[in-house]
Amino acid sequence: MEYIRIRGARTHNLKNINLDLPRHRLIVITGLSGSGKSSLAFDTLYAEGQRRYVESLSAYARQFLQLMEKPDVDLIEGLSPAISIEQKATSHNPRSTVGTVTEIHDYLRLLYARVGEPYCPDHPEQKLMSMTISQMVDAVLVMPEETKLMILSPAVVNRKGEQAELFMELRAKGFVRVRIDGTVYEIDATPRLTKNQKHTVEVVVDRLRVRQDLKQRIAESFETALRHGDGRAIAVEMDSGTEHLYSAKFACPICSYSLQELEPRLFSFNNPMGACPRCDGLGSISFFDPKRVVAFPQLSLASGAIRGWDRRNQFYFQMLQSLAKHYGFELEKPFNKLSDRIRQMILYGSEKEKIAFQYLSDRGKTIVREHAFEGIIPNLERRYRETDSIMVREELAKYLNSKPCPECDGTRLKREARHVKVGPVGNERAIFEVSSWPLKRTGEFFRGLKLEGQRQAIADKIVKEIVGRLQFLNNVGLDYLSLDRSAETLSGGEAQRIRLASQIGSGLTGVMYVLDEPSIGLHQRDNDRLLTTLKHLRDLGNSVIVVEHDTDAILSADHVVDMGPGAGEHGGHIVAQGTPDDIRHAEQSLTGQYLAGRREIPFPAHRHKADLKRTLTITGATGNNLQEVTLKLPVGLFVCVTGVSGSGKSTLINDTLYQAVARHLYGSSAEPAPYVEMEGLEHYDKVISVDQSPIGRTPRSNPATYTGLFTPIRELFAQVKEARERGYGPGRFSFNVKGGRCEACQGDGLIKVEMHFLPDVYVPCDVCHGQRYNRETL
Repeated sequence: MEYIRIRGARTHNLKNINLDLPRHRLIVITGLSGSGKSSLAFDTLYAEGQRRYVESLSAYARQFLQLMEKPDVDLIEGLSPAISIEQKATSHNPRSTVGTVTEIHDYLRLLYARVGEPYCPDHPEQKLMSMTISQMVDAVLVMPEETKLMILSPAVVNRKGEQAELFMELRAKGFVRVRIDGTVYEIDATPRLTKNQKHTVEVVVDRLRVRQDLKQRIAESFETALRHGDGRAIAVEMDSGTEHLYSAKFACPICSYSLQELEPRLFSFNNPMGACPRCDGLGSISFFDPKRVVAFPQLSLASGAIRGWDRRNQFYFQMLQSLAKHYGFELEKPFNKLSDRIRQMILYGSEKEKIAFQYLSDRGKTIVREHAFEGIIPNLERRYRETDSIMVREELAKYLNSKPCPECDGTRLKREARHVKVGPVGNERAIFEVSSWPLKRTGEFFRGLKLEGQRQAIADKIVKEIVGRLQFLNNVGLDYLSLDRSAETLSGGEAQRIRLASQIGSGLTGVMYVLDEPSIGLHQRDNDRLLTTLKHLRDLGNSVIVVEHDTDAILSADHVVDMGPGAGEHGGHIVAQGTPDDIRHAEQSLTGQYLAGRREIPFPAHRHKADLKRTLTITGATGNNLQEVTLKLPVGLFVCVTGVSGSGKSTLINDTLYQAVARHLYGSSAEPAPYVEMEGLEHYDKVISVDQSPIGRTPRSNPATYTGLFTPIRELFAQVKEARERGYGPGRFSFNVKGGRCEACQGDGLIKVEMHFLPDVYVPCDVCHGQRYNRETL
């Protein structure tokens, strides 16, 4: 079948439209906002395509899938299984990264587990060596003949204790000698070890002279040594005292550091085996920030420099009074004018120094107790740790901030994983390093990766998958992202293009893809690469349907559908369809008029001049990729910030400017990106951020409730004569509370009928007929 045939589509504001769309083509649906584009693309075509595919599955499988509502349409023919790629945040899970979402991190883990070379964390240039027993024997046999050799098994390494039980166990197993802290003793004549000192105990497994005919004996001795020495053995040349450390595990020849067999889970920050123990694989830790604890440093302690520790809290203020008396400082003095030593002591405690604290009992009696001062921040930490109250925890969380984990430096991995490297000699890289690079550089590294011998053959297939996925991400304009970028911080457009790249990597054919404005947020430079990607998806044998306003996307389409002529109830019609040239020549198409140049958006004839005396200036912004940027914004003008994708626009405006102003004006808890100084804040009394997050928090939200318009409407109805006579207040006209709403549907207007293996059906309430209120209120 060459066409997708749609007959009688009436979803939302669609006006019973009929449409034939060519299959295996790039189709752009355009038109005014609210004209019915998404209703046609997502709520009709995608919903029906997905519903039909899901209904082909077993009833058992269907109960686990979220089924879409059946669209209001008479007939759709020629549909393929549908995949929707919308603009929404990929994940709110702090553990999700670009690498995990695209599954590239899974291939990296496999690569490092199979061909990675571990290094010693304490000796970064020293490669960890692992040997088989045969290799150990061969290493011994290359020594000069008749070399006197002692083979040891390290049973205890640098550990406290008397080790009496160990000596009894070794004696029972037939061992005759041990070496304790470098000295060899008969096992029956070992000295008494000091309990609180660290000792090293090595079992003497064998003493022999190196000869070729003793190969079997040497092998058996190494086998015994490895069994009792946790996979390690030591061969000592008795004449020279030279020691050789051999390990069946990965071990450092200089120190006793060793590593188990490399596994993919060692490189996963979502697995206890690989996650940093300090931050549990999150890469950051929470701490009580002194800047948040001391909310008003210009005030005195008595006036409320620190919330909860002023005159209104008698218990804590009495402690501060005792502190002031002991250290000789004034409680009425501004906190930022106190000495550094006093400020440090107030925040972090007096350590071991005892202070006489005076407390006032419930009966008004003064009690004196001597003890060290805990410190305000340790006090908050203890209360946060010990409390079971959700309210107390939420209140204390206002003082928390996050910072990169000091143990893993924000890499999320434990130190064993951070010291396994892959790469040619001289350019070996750890997994956290390649994950922190821009995707473009990461791709170049793996394309040029050359390993030695068998490792190259093992790596080839894995590297091919990694390079392919990285190339798809680069092709959709995401080469500035890094694999360790948190999925939480991605914009809707970035998340959509990541899913798009993943779909191309899957190589599916015969599928209908429905995309929602993939070019949004893209610089013109990256638009061509995106369109090439969409065409590649089409050339694989798929139907690609794109809701889009971008001129280049419309002109690149094989088929264009223009919806209109207006928005809402004035939309829902097909104004024009055909090739981009057909749309250009369609007189009734508003889109066509702009494409043909018959209409255009005029530039303003006069522009407002900037007042150089009224500016907001940010100095030394260094968040993410910003290079000590200084920004001067004129006050009272419409300002546009532009640049290629990934150039730092969002970091400068959203993460630095907005967060800094919000903190100054409202005391916001969110931490702004690093900057040196900000001037000109006196020109503003309010800051508002309008982003892509959905406005409705519940299904009951509507434009009237969100904008606050519904409140005056309810108040107006409450002033009507009939309402006053009945004693109705504004609450009577709310469908969210009991009283005026219809209780049969609880103010929803619809009744949900669960169908289990079919999509849930919503039918109008048969009491209020969808009007949400009871008869008296109506």
